[in-house]
Amino acid sequence: MLFSTGSPIGTEWKLGYMKSLYCSYYQAHVKRELCLYAVAALRSFEHLAFDRTLDPETSLFEFFVPTSTEKYFLTLMDYLQSEGLIYDLKKVPNRLADSAEQV
Repeated sequence: MLFSTGSPIGTEWKLGYMKSLYCSYYQAHVKRELCLYAVAALRSFEHLAFDRTLDPETSLFEFFVPTSTEKYFLTLMDYLQSEGLIYDLKKVPNRLADSAEQV
């Protein structure tokens, strides 16, 4: 078993390996009246990213993006920003990588 108690693999390596399993994490504000359009555009590309409303009051969305699709995600986000649908897109540390963070 890879992660058994008697494993010779160091704890630091295990923690680094587990953190690398997390997606890239982005947050952005979506223009409230265009939220459905922005979400539909994103979901029209299968497995590009998982989106979720983080704060409905301010239309703050979070995006979990696999590293393999990050380039395409950013291309789409650039387009949506140029069209005025989203703003303030930023990559931040994945909040779920911190075991103390609540979902």
